[in-house]
Amino acid sequence: MSTSAPAPGPQISEDERILHRLGYAQELFRAMGGFQNFAISFTIISILAGCLTSYYIAFESGGPIAVTWGWLLVGLMATIIALAMAEIASSFPTAGGLYYWASKLGSPGWGWATGWFNLIGQIAVTAAIGYGLSTFATVLFDDLFSFENHTNDWFGWNYNETVFALYGLLMLAVCLINVFDVRITSMLNTVSAYWHMIGVAVIVVVLIFVPSHHQSISYVFTGTVNATGYGHNVTGFQHAAFWFVFGLGLLMSQYTMTGYDASAHMAEETHQASRMAAVGMYMSVVVSAIFGFVLLVAVTFAIPSTQGALDNIGAVVPWIWKTSMNQNWSDALLAICVIAQFFCLTASTTSASRMMFAFSRDGAVPGNRWWKRVSRHRVPVYSVFAIGVLSTLLMVPAIWNYLVGYAAGTAIAVIGLYIAFILPVFLRLRLGSKFEHGAWSLGRHYKWIDVVAIVWVAIVTVLFCMPLFYDGLPWSPNFSWSLTNYTILWFAGIGLFFGGWWVVSARKWFKGPVRQGTEEELERMETSEEFLLPAET
Repeated sequence: MSTSAPAPGPQISEDERILHRLGYAQELFRAMGGFQNFAISFTIISILAGCLTSYYIAFESGGPIAVTWGWLLVGLMATIIALAMAEIASSFPTAGGLYYWASKLGSPGWGWATGWFNLIGQIAVTAAIGYGLSTFATVLFDDLFSFENHTNDWFGWNYNETVFALYGLLMLAVCLINVFDVRITSMLNTVSAYWHMIGVAVIVVVLIFVPSHHQSISYVFTGTVNATGYGHNVTGFQHAAFWFVFGLGLLMSQYTMTGYDASAHMAEETHQASRMAAVGMYMSVVVSAIFGFVLLVAVTFAIPSTQGALDNIGAVVPWIWKTSMNQNWSDALLAICVIAQFFCLTASTTSASRMMFAFSRDGAVPGNRWWKRVSRHRVPVYSVFAIGVLSTLLMVPAIWNYLVGYAAGTAIAVIGLYIAFILPVFLRLRLGSKFEHGAWSLGRHYKWIDVVAIVWVAIVTVLFCMPLFYDGLPWSPNFSWSLTNYTILWFAGIGLFFGGWWVVSARKWFKGPVRQGTEEELERMETSEEFLLPAET
């Protein structure tokens, strides 16, 4: 007498098994492959956004050598940091990313600090990306619609007001895109990766052949500029003040090389996440470093004059292109950049919303019952719009002072993100051989890689709290509040608020990542009709 085999139950993938082990159900839609995971980090790094919209920071704080050699230095350090993070991402492939890592490798207190630094950095980098996009788009639209002088052209607004208004509209647009199925944003990230690589190639070829004048090799790789007021504007590495100025100029490169933690935040939506999230993280940095260097060298060769660049420092790259070639060529290059930067802003909003969703899922964010809810497309819609609103509010000071407001936004992004990046790395180093590897590992090389990463983040954290201009220091005879760097004030306030909140209240109830159920309960949850088609409210 034979008996029939029991009907097989629903097949659970290895990705879902790992996620269940970490304590979560498969709420988000897993539709991304390895290339799409790489693409979102590569898109957020966006060499056609960060290093072009913030080019002025390196040029006035060091000059061509801060642009070219500074980029290579930061690219190397960012690769080391990405490798250190990738090993941890492989072990914990969850949307919570950094704060989940810190909670598991340390304690809920470490997770609390890491999560808030990460969320604030995510909001700031989204704001800076969007505002940089708005400045380029404003220049492009001025040309296309024949506006002149950037003054009182758009509905009677001045230039700063115009840029901010356009920024708000762009943020709304990317939020609306992000409420749809993740396969749409995944497809956009794939298109974006190719757009960036092909776009860089097109821009470089144009900058080689179209401008009638190019700077010398010596200028591009040894030229120095100091327009900061530090050391009475001395140049040359024989002066200690110029080393400091060169360090300030690294903000351009370090700001661009952010956002690659997106590969971790999208892990719950990526197939073979234990490997692909790690590979996507470090490869996005390596590819960006190579393509970015070629792009920056080409832009610097095309500079018509040093003084002209300094006189147009707020939109220096558009000025370089408009001065070195005719308007048609210039607008074509601007259009390539504006589209790439829009892709970048869309991807950054995606990543930030996933981090906010995951942090809220564990009860850490006020109003978490809203931010952790997903729509019928399995997208955290409320988190998407929360990121859009908070990013817009962060750039309000730029209405009164564009350069300082934007520079502070980039500094907040760099410091917030890199502190969040490095806290789990420190905890992993402290854990030593007790650390449980995922599918991808550094082996014994983790020791020196983690140490170098920690030291570098400590250096840039101190550097980027300093004003870009000497007159932003309180003891300068010509001190001006409009030139100071309010980054340190932001983090002092944030530290007091969230640190105080932890001491007074959060330490009593925040226990770090909260399991949603046993593995059997998670499987049942995922097969329920209510889970598969959650209400959109």
